[in-house]
Amino acid sequence: MASILIVEDEPSMQLGLKDNLELEGYAVTLASDGEEGLVKIKKNKFDLVLLDVMLPKLSGFDVCKAARTAGISTPIILLTARGEEIDKILGLEFGADDYITKPFSLRELLARIKAILRRSQSVVSTETLSTSIGRLKVDFNAFYAEENGVEIKLSHKEFEILAYLQQNKNQVVTRYDLLEKVWGYDEQPTTRTVDNFIVRLRQKIEINPNQPKVILTVHGTGYKMVV
Repeated sequence: MASILIVEDEPSMQLGLKDNLELEGYAVTLASDGEEGLVKIKKNKFDLVLLDVMLPKLSGFDVCKAARTAGISTPIILLTARGEEIDKILGLEFGADDYITKPFSLRELLARIKAILRRSQSVVSTETLSTSIGRLKVDFNAFYAEENGVEIKLSHKEFEILAYLQQNKNQVVTRYDLLEKVWGYDEQPTTRTVDNFIVRLRQKIEINPNQPKVILTVHGTGYKMVV
């Protein structure tokens, strides 16, 4: 049974989500503000977090950023009433795996949840236990990376991007491939989101991030992992 944390301050929305997700067979935990949500994310292992953006004490953006900074790779879906593209991009750049804009249908939310959980499981099932990528030794099953025995923090989305590039090593992968296969969008945000993730990955993988040898840029197209 997959476990989901809902961080939502509106009581009717919180209870409505809880009831419907429990009917789908998920184990649900609740938090009513950003600080409580962050504490529960750090103390427990969830399969997924539904995180409202507009929260008391800490915003959803702040919670997401703090969780990723702490090395927590749990998938996060942002729930937001905002429709501006910049807010969606910011959420993804802070480490969120997806976003859904209120009001949304239950069917759409369940589809997003199932897609993320399915992609999370596919990372584990399609990769070997341990793989060397650049400076890192990466264990996709445990969502763990290290350099010379020292853990290097990667977000869940960074693991997914690495897994997809590894599955397609020595082949050109377009930015739109990554947006579709890793984020799973029908309506895609700007490809700058992908570029920003690649920049961060290079900082952790490449000997010299300014002269990458592992994740190469194919100008005008996308990227290629050379191994």
